[in-house]
Amino acid sequence: MTFAANATLADVGEFGLVDELASRFSYGEQVLVGPGDDAAVLAVPDRRLVVSTDLHVDTRHFRRDWATAEEIGHKVAAANLSDINAMGGRASALTVGLAAPPDLPAAWAVGLADGIAAECELVGASVVGGDLTSADQVVVAVTVMGSVDGDPVLRSGARPGDLVALCGRQGWAAGGLAVLARGFRSPRKLVEAYKRPEPPYAAGAAAAAVGATAMIDVSDGLLADVGHIADASGVAVDVDSGAFELAEPLQAVGAALGADPLRFILAGGDDHALVATFPEGTVLPEGWLRIGVVAEGNGVTVDGGAWEGPTGHTHFR
Repeated sequence: MTFAANATLADVGEFGLVDELASRFSYGEQVLVGPGDDAAVLAVPDRRLVVSTDLHVDTRHFRRDWATAEEIGHKVAAANLSDINAMGGRASALTVGLAAPPDLPAAWAVGLADGIAAECELVGASVVGGDLTSADQVVVAVTVMGSVDGDPVLRSGARPGDLVALCGRQGWAAGGLAVLARGFRSPRKLVEAYKRPEPPYAAGAAAAAVGATAMIDVSDGLLADVGHIADASGVAVDVDSGAFELAEPLQAVGAALGADPLRFILAGGDDHALVATFPEGTVLPEGWLRIGVVAEGNGVTVDGGAWEGPTGHTHFR
């Protein structure tokens, strides 16, 4: 054990616990990539199976007073489908587990299923099974399976000299969360972005096709997730804050709340945009925006210096 026997989850932190748990499992020859990336990769006849699991807890990952059951269905499915996208793969199947109080309206569960099914249709995936059980709180567990042609794009492939690029909407969900947390429902575009993300589902395979060296989806925060690439690859990443457009809704919320709208972009998650690194000189696919560079060293900087603000969401705090 790498930490004290009486340590709590708050003491250890999410990634410390992940590392400890991963060290206790053995992996057969069919496991090509185990815990530690956006998804696992398994060897299967003629192709490679990609698998990822997420838990979604009521009042922590979604709130039933903020969104309809169908919107929540879209949200939880998108979070998992995006993990396959971040490996350069294509999702094909999901299993869904639902734990809920006995007095939860059946119509809510049906709406959740409708939202999940509709999101899956966007990528041609199917819900192939799941489980139901009673619990004191609503929890949705989703496992997604997909495939990747050739090698998956891992977090660990970035090299000094690579450029860093982003594809997808970024910071809008964080802006929507800030609005909802203060009891407001506008700007509507930001609120809708939080309730129903729009991952760039075609972008992962497109990035892989032009030689992306590393990739991750932005679920916890841009700087936090770029930091995972830096750590896994043993490199430093510098993000250029001037590369981002501060859209009018983000500026409006920043002004209303007395917050720097750039923080929504740099520390926000839940939009499920993709960040990838590419060899310098790569012609980026349509929709990708260059936002930084990879260098020798470690960690993440912004405009060449330390970022003093938050970098993203931290579990168990």
